[in-house]
Amino acid sequence: MSNVVNTAKILWISGMAMLMMNTATIAAEHYTFGIVPQASGSKLAQQWVPVLAYLQEKTGYKLEFATARNIPSYEQRLLDGKYDLAYMNPYHYTKYSATSGYRAFAKAKDARLQGILVVRKDSSYRELKDLAKQEIAFPSNAFAANQIPRSYFNNNKIEFTPRYVSSHDSVYRNVAKGRFAAGGGVMRTFNNTAAEFRDNLRVLWTSDSFSPHAFAALPRVPADVVKRIQKAMLDMAADPRGRVLLEGISFKAIEAAQDSEYNDLRALHVVE
Repeated sequence: MSNVVNTAKILWISGMAMLMMNTATIAAEHYTFGIVPQASGSKLAQQWVPVLAYLQEKTGYKLEFATARNIPSYEQRLLDGKYDLAYMNPYHYTKYSATSGYRAFAKAKDARLQGILVVRKDSSYRELKDLAKQEIAFPSNAFAANQIPRSYFNNNKIEFTPRYVSSHDSVYRNVAKGRFAAGGGVMRTFNNTAAEFRDNLRVLWTSDSFSPHAFAALPRVPADVVKRIQKAMLDMAADPRGRVLLEGISFKAIEAAQDSEYNDLRALHVVE
């Protein structure tokens, strides 16, 4: 009997040791998670660090929040493959899936990306043609907030002077203060911007819709890791705590994404 007990005890200890080793291995896996800098780094951290902490808790992988000081810097880091996983606009996805190998695995559920142009609420502008020969602010190298409205102006032969700023929030702030006649953005960032600026603005124009921002991973991230993170993201909407975190980034839910869903962007001629 003692031999049976001792054998069972040894097996239990061995099993626990293996479990601890496997858990430690998972916990030791570290991945950088890049977030496109549509707002200041501090604001992005406030919104996204809790989300990544939640996903880390659910998956066991260490997910490090990362961003860049501006869009051009973020683009360079995507080109260089600095982020293991990244949240990027659809135009960036079409570029860096080709150059760096990023592959989409998730996106906001039932979402389509549309660009907007905002003006001061008390301005006389009612149509885009009213903005002819005006200075218009755009976040540097953004897709829906920059390239799409500029393409529309060019296609309709409306002359304007583009002025580039560091982020969506900077666009809204500068237009609200009257420094520019109008500015480009998207509804998600517009709704998230400070009320003191948002309340002084109105949306003048909305673009056609396109596939939304993508969560994408580099090929060096193992497929099972991506799948585990994807599942945790998709499950967030079913968890009360997860839903609160999703609201903090203006998501209703997250769904799986496929590379082919971004072919609409690949077929679009976008102003660089």
